Amino acid sequence: MCAQFTEDDEGKRIVNADGDEVGIVQSVEGGTVHVDPDPGMTDTIKSRLGWGDADEETYRLDEENVESITDDEIQLVRL
Repeated sequence: MCAQFTEDDEGKRIVNADGDEVGIVQSVEGGTVHVDPDPGMTDTIKSRLGWGDADEETYRLDEENVESITDDEIQLVRL
């Protein structure tokens, strides 16, 4: 999917392919989504999303990692 992010996506839950919440959309700036990750998210998932720097408060979500966008959530592809 070629995700098209808008400001309407702010506040949506980010869920993995199994439906588990991994974060919340903090902001959308210029079509780029910034995610506040769930504190329980594993380092493996963070690594696969390219979120390696543990000092960040929010992380950029790349379009290629998005399977679908609904009114309530953004679902990630199976990692």
